[in-house]
Amino acid sequence: MGALISLVAVAAIVLLASVGASTGDGLRFVFGVILPGVAFAVFLGGIIFRVVHWAKSPVPFRIPTTTGQAKSLPWIHNNELEAPSGLAGVIGRMALEVLAFRSLFRNTRVEILPEKSKVNYIADKALWAAAMAFHWAMFIIVLRHFRFFVEPVPAWVEMLQSVDGFFQVGLPVYYGTTFLMVVGLAYLLARRFFDSKVRYISLPTDYFALYLLLGIALTGIVMRHIEKID
Repeated sequence: MGALISLVAVAAIVLLASVGASTGDGLRFVFGVILPGVAFAVFLGGIIFRVVHWAKSPVPFRIPTTTGQAKSLPWIHNNELEAPSGLAGVIGRMALEVLAFRSLFRNTRVEILPEKSKVNYIADKALWAAAMAFHWAMFIIVLRHFRFFVEPVPAWVEMLQSVDGFFQVGLPVYYGTTFLMVVGLAYLLARRFFDSKVRYISLPTDYFALYLLLGIALTGIVMRHIEKID
């Protein structure tokens, strides 16, 4: 039910934007200039509010989330990445978490083997690969779109665009990040549909975000390769 509600909500947003864009120049200005600005302001303000609210929340108990050998006696070798004891270790651990989803790489799934009547834990790297593909592809796509906001276009944007379209497939060129973003989102959405455990804990907002991002990606593909909008 949550998936259907989210789909209807995203479809309503798309329909509203289509109607607004197809009418007079006044509404085009509202949908093309005012609403994006308001959306960005709400997004930025929401992030700041959440971070400040999180920072002000009391922490009655310190629950470490690190693993591995912590620094203790001199003759016991400690693991600086798993249990950092200094600034360098913290920076290294955070960099791996943010840039490579290090904790997600160790994700496992639980299966019950009927023939053996026991629980089996299996390494699940597919979720990590899909998350990496989607997030890094979207990050690069956002950087590529910087060319629409500045003139002249910075050299690093042109270089990034050339590397992304290295295979020179199609005209206009199909970018590798476009494929990775759609595939990554499709896997994350399919996982919520077909995995009963994930489907059980999924909320309408989970589906809404995936529908909206997938719709944005597909809309961009249609604009570039089908409608050929300049």
